Amino acid sequence: MEARFTKGKSMILERPLSRPKTEVSVNAFALLFSEVVQYCQGRVYSVTELQARLSDLGKSVGASMLDVLVLREKNGKRETKVLNILLFIKVSVWRALFGKEADKLEQANDDDKTYYIIEKEPLVNTFISVPKETSSLNCAAFTGGIVEAILSHSGFPAKVTVHWHKGTTLMIKFDEAVIARDKALEGR
Repeated sequence: MEARFTKGKSMILERPLSRPKTEVSVNAFALLFSEVVQYCQGRVYSVTELQARLSDLGKSVGASMLDVLVLREKNGKRETKVLNILLFIKVSVWRALFGKEADKLEQANDDDKTYYIIEKEPLVNTFISVPKETSSLNCAAFTGGIVEAILSHSGFPAKVTVHWHKGTTLMIKFDEAVIARDKALEGR
């Protein structure tokens, strides 16, 4: 295409894949996310259904986000070990979503399939006011859906649940096959 058709602006296909400025104001995010929660709330009858709906929305975001982050952060190379994918989520994914790393990553003492990502004050819960009848609502189910989709699409099938403990805790429970594969990789 000739330069006279672009009028000084680069064509979208010619733009580099390097990180553009992606900061969104917290106010804009808070407004948009609260509208998403209200939209979902109007279509469900219980807190459990609302958290499931938020999780499903997060899964679609996570699936789209994975390819972009792997290209930008890892030059197209995917992780093969459980600990490496969890560190990728704790650092790179959290930084892309919230501008900072997650507070903690822990493994359960009694179960080698269970890991925890702990966020003391998640941004998704900051601007949501919860009525007393829905006090168990944790909007971080959206973030849990993102994490679950990233793990599943990376070849680490897991179930992610969100709990109120030390702030908000995302409990990641991997399938048996993932742990067996990880131990086989360590044995090489």
